Amino acid sequence: MATTSPATAGGPRSPSRREIADLLPYLTRSELAEIDQLLAQQLFFPLPGPQTAAYVSEADIIGFGGAAGGGKSYLAVGKALTKHTRTMILRREATQLVGIIDEFTALLGNRDGYNGADRIWRLANGKQIEFGSTPHLGDEMRYQGRAHDLLVFDEASNFLEAQVRFLMGWLRTVDPNQPCQALLNFNPPTSAEGRWIIPFFAPWLDQKHHLYPTPPGEVRYAAMIPDGRGGSADIWVDGPETFVLEDGEPVYTYPPSTKPTEIITPRSRTFIPSKITDNPYLYGTGYMSTLQALPEPLRSQMLNGDFNAGTQDDIWQVIPTLWIERAMDRWRSPDIIPFMHSMGVDVARGGKDNTTIARRHDNWFDRTLVFPGTATPNGPSIAGLVIQHQRDRAPIHIDVIGVGASPYDFLVGARQQVMGVNVAERAVGTDRSGRLSFQNLRSELWWRMREWLDPEANNGAALPPEPELLAELAAPKWRLRGPIIEVESREEIVKRTGRSPDRASAVILALIDTPRMEDLRSARGSRMRAQGEYDPYAIQS
Repeated sequence: MATTSPATAGGPRSPSRREIADLLPYLTRSELAEIDQLLAQQLFFPLPGPQTAAYVSEADIIGFGGAAGGGKSYLAVGKALTKHTRTMILRREATQLVGIIDEFTALLGNRDGYNGADRIWRLANGKQIEFGSTPHLGDEMRYQGRAHDLLVFDEASNFLEAQVRFLMGWLRTVDPNQPCQALLNFNPPTSAEGRWIIPFFAPWLDQKHHLYPTPPGEVRYAAMIPDGRGGSADIWVDGPETFVLEDGEPVYTYPPSTKPTEIITPRSRTFIPSKITDNPYLYGTGYMSTLQALPEPLRSQMLNGDFNAGTQDDIWQVIPTLWIERAMDRWRSPDIIPFMHSMGVDVARGGKDNTTIARRHDNWFDRTLVFPGTATPNGPSIAGLVIQHQRDRAPIHIDVIGVGASPYDFLVGARQQVMGVNVAERAVGTDRSGRLSFQNLRSELWWRMREWLDPEANNGAALPPEPELLAELAAPKWRLRGPIIEVESREEIVKRTGRSPDRASAVILALIDTPRMEDLRSARGSRMRAQGEYDPYAIQS
C-alpha cells in the first residue's frame, strides 16, 4: 500500500490513528498486513486532544503545558523520535535530565547508541538527540553554533529569557524538507525570574495584551528585533510578511537593494494548554490527589494551569511584585500631560545596554524612553535626548559612574539643572522606621522605591504597565548585615537574571525629589521682597 502522507526527515511518517481508522473499512488483506507492520514500527502516538494538537502544529515556536501532568516531556520525546533528525533537549539543571532520558529508554526499549559522557543519543536511523543544561548565565554559550532542527526547553520558565533567545538563534537545518521548531514546555512560573514566559506568549497568557484571549493552538506572528542589550524584544505583527525597521516601526515596502541583514522575518508562535485530565495515563492514578493537596497558589498553578495565580516572591526580594502590579494597574494615559517634576537617566554601559530616560510627574510616571546603546554613543547625543524630552525645566538626575560623566558635563554646559548621582557613595539616610541604615546610596535609592510603592504609603503611585519594567523592579534582592540594608549590585543582578535593570534604574533616579532651581529663586525673591517691605520701627497696631 503506497502512502501519500507528507514526508518527514528520515522517511515518510507513519499514519495517525485517525487516518488508519478511516481507511480500515476499505483495505484489502495485504494492505491490512502492511498496516500491522507500520504499527509495529511506530514508536509514538500522541494522546488525543492537546498533545496531538501540539504534535501536528506547524508553528515555529510552540508553547505547551500550563499545568502538571499534561504529557509535556512525552511530547518532546515523540517529536524527537518521529519528526526531527537533530534534537537538543535542555533542562536548567543537568540532574533534571534523568527523567526525560528514562522516557526515551522506555519508548525505545533500550539505551543502544546513548553516550552518557557527552549526553548524545545516536540512533541507527541517523537521528541524534543531544541533552544539555544551562544552570548559569553564560552556559548557553557552550552550545553556540551547534545547529538543531528541534530545540526543546523542558520547564522553560526555569530558564533565563536571555538563554532561550540566544539558543533559538541556532535553530536551523540545511535540509529544505526538514521543518525547524522550538518546543517550550512549562508550568506557570513560581518565581519572579520566570515571569518572562507570560509576555513571550502574551496573546494567550497576558490578560492585558491587546491580542488576548487568542484561542489555544491558533498561530500568531512575532518578530524578534534587537532590544539594544545584545538580545531581542518582540513585535507582534499580522502575518509572516518580511519588513524593515524605521524608527522602531515595521515598514513593509522597501527597495530591493536593502541589505539582507536589515530584513526581518516574523516567526509563528502558538500556545496549547494541557492538564492532567488530558493525560489518561496519570488521570487514573493518585497524582490528581497529590496536586489537589498542594497549598495555594501552587495548587491553582499546577492543577489548573492558572497563570494569574500569585507568583511566589523570594523572601529577600526588595520590592514585592504585587506592589509593582498595583502601581501599574493605577496607571492611566492622561489627556493632558501634567507638570514634570523630575527626570532619571541611566546611561548605556556599552552596546549591550540601553540609555533609558524616566519622567516623573508628581506620583505618576510617563512611559520610559529606551534608546539602544549604539544609538547613544557619546555624551552630546545623550544630553541632546534628555533636553529634547524635558519639560517644565524638571531637574535631571543622572548616574555618573563611568560613562555617565560625559553627558553630565554636557548638560552642565547647557545650563541644565542636573544632579550627578554616584550610587556607590555613602548613604546618610535611614529607612522609614529610623532604625536601619544603608550600605550605600544605591541601596538607599532602591529602598526609597520600595517605600514609595508600599500600599500603606497611599500616595497613588502609578507606573507605566511595561513588562520589562516590572521584571527589573522585581529583580533585586537584599540582605541585612546587622542594622545595615544592602541591595545587590547591578553586576549581581545581571549575572543572576541575564538582564541589566536599565528601566528600573532610571525610574529610581527620577524618584529623587530635588526642588527646581526656578522655584528656589522665586521663593528667595519673595522672601527678599517681604523683608524689604518690613519696617521694624513701624508702630504695630
